[in-house]
Amino acid sequence: MSKIIIDIQDRNEYNLWHYPGSINIPYDELMNNYRNYLNKNDTYYFYCKSGRLAKRVTSVLSYLGYDANYIEK
Repeated sequence: MSKIIIDIQDRNEYNLWHYPGSINIPYDELMNNYRNYLNKNDTYYFYCKSGRLAKRVTSVLSYLGYDANYIEK
């Protein structure tokens, strides 16, 4: 079981600043292809600039059975 931090901002925002060790999967890309990126055995921590999209992603993915959490800046 891995713990993975995912920045769901666009690539430009990610390049300006991101948590060390985080990966970037923009919101639309993640939501349209979550099965390709996520594994139900891992724990995910999502964040974005405002926190709104991270909360939305967390809610949807938790409903779908993923261990999804959001980070507030």
